[in-house]
Amino acid sequence: MLVFKEANKRFINYLSPVEEMIAYEAIWDNYDKASFKKLSQFFIERDHKLPTQLVDCKKVEDYRSTLLKIMKDHDFGIVVNHTLNYPEKLKDAKEPLEVFYYKGNLELLRGKSLAIVGSRKASEEGLKRTRMIVRELVKNNITIASGLAEGIDTMAHLSALHYQGNTFAVIGTPINQYYPKKNKNLQDYLAKQFLVVSQVPFIKYSKQGIQGNRLFFPERNKTMSALTEGTIIVEAGETSGSLIQAKAAIAQGRKLFILESCFNNKNISWPSKFEEQGAIRVKKMSDIIDNI
Repeated sequence: MLVFKEANKRFINYLSPVEEMIAYEAIWDNYDKASFKKLSQFFIERDHKLPTQLVDCKKVEDYRSTLLKIMKDHDFGIVVNHTLNYPEKLKDAKEPLEVFYYKGNLELLRGKSLAIVGSRKASEEGLKRTRMIVRELVKNNITIASGLAEGIDTMAHLSALHYQGNTFAVIGTPINQYYPKKNKNLQDYLAKQFLVVSQVPFIKYSKQGIQGNRLFFPERNKTMSALTEGTIIVEAGETSGSLIQAKAAIAQGRKLFILESCFNNKNISWPSKFEEQGAIRVKKMSDIIDNI
């Protein structure tokens, strides 16, 4: 069992992103029923000390070779909380990430961006609306964020590329994994030309089954909300993961935009509930542009 400890003098100073990642992964792997909420509380209770300050350095060595091999094979970057390249926007998150991984241009997180999310089994009308929205946002130099899922997410990314805009993805798997598999080429292209972000720990993910790992997807929605100025929901059912992002947007003080077509759908009730909490009903593009 990993031994958590208070700061040792050898670890007072920030070591390196790699060392912090190894310690962080060790904490994830050894924390009982670990979750982002529990880990966030863990660091809060310890005055946001760095991961290397909170673990037995000998135990960390058990993870080093595995993680260094993953780094060598997949060439990704690491960002640690309370360091200079940690995104200012993430500090608004209810449960700020202590460590996250990325491929690509981290500077895309500094500009103005909006997340576009919605159904995986998107309607043709939903896909058309997504293309139209992205076209207008790109004209206004707004970066498009989404989650690389099927349906609306994929169309958001592809439309940003088509209209020569910027886009980044926040994924629900480790940075070296692909979901869905059919988006592998798209994910690799975004990682090379734009940006892909993941908060999912490698070791924990490799040891859990599908049921445990599926919980990482709604957590990435919370992060995507924090990293953007607002979220646009194109279409979503009553149990869609997009509604988790909607809740996060409200909680994090981000704008939440819901298309008028969602309000006109008699099979769902969530649009009116979020409008009562401050969501903006979108009847025309100016309803978005004028509010960011």
